[in-house]
Amino acid sequence: MTRPDGGHRDDAPAGGGQDAGGGERARGEGRGDAGILVAIGANLPGLAGGAADACLNAVDALRALPGLRVAAVSRWYESAPVPPSGQPPYVNGAVLLEPVAAMPDPATLLAGLQAIEAAFGRERGERNAARTLDLDIVAMAEIVRDAPDPVLPHPRAHERSFVLLPVRDVSPRWTHPRLGRDVDALIRDLPREALAPAAIRLLA
Repeated sequence: MTRPDGGHRDDAPAGGGQDAGGGERARGEGRGDAGILVAIGANLPGLAGGAADACLNAVDALRALPGLRVAAVSRWYESAPVPPSGQPPYVNGAVLLEPVAAMPDPATLLAGLQAIEAAFGRERGERNAARTLDLDIVAMAEIVRDAPDPVLPHPRAHERSFVLLPVRDVSPRWTHPRLGRDVDALIRDLPREALAPAAIRLLA
C-alpha cells in the first residue's frame, strides 16, 4: 500500500483500512456514533521521521492505547495550513477507535494522545504552529461537553475539510452530536475554496 510520501509500507492504510482478519474494518463500514474519532496531522519532521512517517507510526501508537482498538483508518490527504501561512503542507487522516469495554474518560484519553505527541517530538507553543504530530479527539460517541478539556465534539472540526474528509472515510454515517448534521451535510456546508485542490488533495 502507498504511503503518504510516496513510499511503501505493507501495513499502511490506503483506500480503506485492513480487512476483518487484521482486526480492522474496511473503510466505509464504521458508524462512529458509538466510537471515538481521532484526527491525525503532521507537517514537520520529528523523532519518527517525516510527517508522513509520523502519521503512519501514530496509528501504531493508537493501537497500543489500553482498552481501545483501531476499527478503521482513513485514506491520507495533503492539506494547506489553516489559517494560511508559510508552513509546509500537512498530511492528514483519521482513525476510528472502539472501546473494548467501557468508554474511556475524555481527559484520560486526551492525556494519552498528548503523551503520544510528546513521544513524537511535539512541542506545544503558539496556536496553529507547525507540528511534528497533532492528535485531536473529534468526537467520543454522542458525548457533548464544554469543559473541562477536551471540549466535545471538537469545536472546529465541522469547519475543516482536512478533518471531515478523513472522518467520512472511517465513519460515513457520522452525525455531529451538537449540530445534528451528518458528515456529508457538513462537507456540503464548507466554502468551495476549502475543498479546492489548492486546499486539500488525496494522496496516492
